[in-house]
Amino acid sequence: MVYKYGTVKMTMLDYNTYYKKTMNYFYFIFVFVCKNIIAQQTMPYSLMQEADTLQMFGAGIISTPVDEFGGCFSNDGKIFYYSKSVPGSYLYTICYSEFKNGEWTKPGIMPFSGSYRDFDPVISPDGKKMLFSSDRPIGNEIKNDYDIWMAEKTSAGWGEPVRLDTVVNSSSDEHFASMAANGNVYFSSTRPGTKGNSDIFVSRLVNGRYQKAEILPDSVTTNSFELETVIAPDESYLLIGAVGRPEGLGHFDIYISFNKNGVWSKAKNLGEPINSSARDYSPRITPDGRYMMFTSERDFTLDNPPYKKYSTEELMNYFQSIKNGLGNIYQINIKYVLEGNN
Repeated sequence: MVYKYGTVKMTMLDYNTYYKKTMNYFYFIFVFVCKNIIAQQTMPYSLMQEADTLQMFGAGIISTPVDEFGGCFSNDGKIFYYSKSVPGSYLYTICYSEFKNGEWTKPGIMPFSGSYRDFDPVISPDGKKMLFSSDRPIGNEIKNDYDIWMAEKTSAGWGEPVRLDTVVNSSSDEHFASMAANGNVYFSSTRPGTKGNSDIFVSRLVNGRYQKAEILPDSVTTNSFELETVIAPDESYLLIGAVGRPEGLGHFDIYISFNKNGVWSKAKNLGEPINSSARDYSPRITPDGRYMMFTSERDFTLDNPPYKKYSTEELMNYFQSIKNGLGNIYQINIKYVLEGNN
């Protein structure tokens, strides 16, 4: 018997074969779409709602009642590197957590960290280098200042860190560094000649060699304290952690400056809800450029009415909670950072 299917004539056997192939095809598409939806929903730094509200990152695992700050991702988003601090800053340690089975694992300490004050890890755009600050010794020389160090990723993991040379590091403090896609390194330093106590510099990579560091213009560096500097991979904008500026909201705030035809715009305070009366600092950009991660020490008092009277039990509970005033890591969609500030 011959059946007519559309304009095509076929036997029952042909029809059954065609039907099965068609259904298998649609089943494959259905499964593929579902898997991608699930994958997107479980991406480590994906916001479930596109809202201009902050989301604490990794509550209970990464953001805890202990002091955490300065976090960034591996290029595939499956490893999160960040710093933990002993109160009083007696020890900074670089930690990591892996995203497995839809959740973050218990943190571990990076193999090269745990002995000195190591902090502020930043991954290069290609994912192959980690820049961080440390007071670790150089050979037998005990250091009394912070320098920028770099570890490179190998097939066996992260290699032993090396100190960047003297076009970046000096006998003063170098606190923070990030790298553009072209290799240029932006960092902060308290070296002689700064406008404030700490300013932002860039060392450009030319023909494979880093050039003498240049201080950024007055639109970026001021008489205030600029501690952190995160450069966009294409150098189109710069995120700055600074304190002491007239437009500050309280303590450290995060600012942004745009590179327009080689000229840096005046750094602008990102305002609420990113900045608050607490210390808001240590920004990062996720590898896909969709989110900003940053650290905030906002505490429980900001969630309650001013001058609220607390009971002893309430205070004890708050003091042991995540929002006890020590650092936690937050995320927000990057469009709320870029829109209205450019």
